[in-house]
Amino acid sequence: MTTEQTINLAAKKPRRQKSGAGPKLAEPGGKSALKPLTLAIDIGGTGIKAEKLDANGRPVTERTKIATPHNATPKKLSKIVERLAADHGSFDRVSIGFPGVVKNGVVYTAANLGKGWNDYPLQKDLAKRLHKPVRMANDADVQGLGCIRGRGIELVITLGTGFGSVIFVDGQRIHLEIGHHPFHHGKTYEDELGNRALAKKGKKKWLKLLMEAIADLAQTFNYDRLYIGGGNARLLVDSKLPSKVKIVSNMEGLLGGIKLWAAPTK
Repeated sequence: MTTEQTINLAAKKPRRQKSGAGPKLAEPGGKSALKPLTLAIDIGGTGIKAEKLDANGRPVTERTKIATPHNATPKKLSKIVERLAADHGSFDRVSIGFPGVVKNGVVYTAANLGKGWNDYPLQKDLAKRLHKPVRMANDADVQGLGCIRGRGIELVITLGTGFGSVIFVDGQRIHLEIGHHPFHHGKTYEDELGNRALAKKGKKKWLKLLMEAIADLAQTFNYDRLYIGGGNARLLVDSKLPSKVKIVSNMEGLLGGIKLWAAPTK
């Protein structure tokens, strides 16, 4: 796995790194990397990650990350994506996982980012800025594309700033918004299992609620497999999970960007 480097924003307006100060780019095989080359971008409530992948999903550059700014408006976020893209050299296309409701490249909601996202054509905007074709979907959807087997009912949830979700039936993707569905004492899954709840309740109580959620989701969807990703999935490493439940790496959120180009657009 490649090394993740974090670039912190020192000001509201991102500045380009001076020559030699940017992230190290390692291109194993050089020109032998199979095309098309995809710049895979994973946008989160706390960080925006990017990595260049070849046609087989093999990393061509090291993964880089820029902290998501407070009140991440479309303008702020687009500039960060431009900066990340410039750090990774040439590529043929772009895939983006976005933390909100996305249909046909248009953002309808982004509760954990900032203002100005309702009905915002981010896919079109970034294609214009980057001069490359762009495909975009919800971040949980993209992570799911990177980890599912394509057989039976497969549910994917992501645990991070919020609570992402998507279900696949024999490989067919159906986006869900479970995070905003009632879960516990009138509170939603996101209220009880997002970052704020983890900080407030502590790991032990948060994990207990998560186990309740896993059981509830099993009854609701009768899934054949549940995949749990996102930054806080790491807290489950020492937990005893049901046999149908698997923790997946954040890398799946980038690798799913390759499969996004093979999937029908939504």
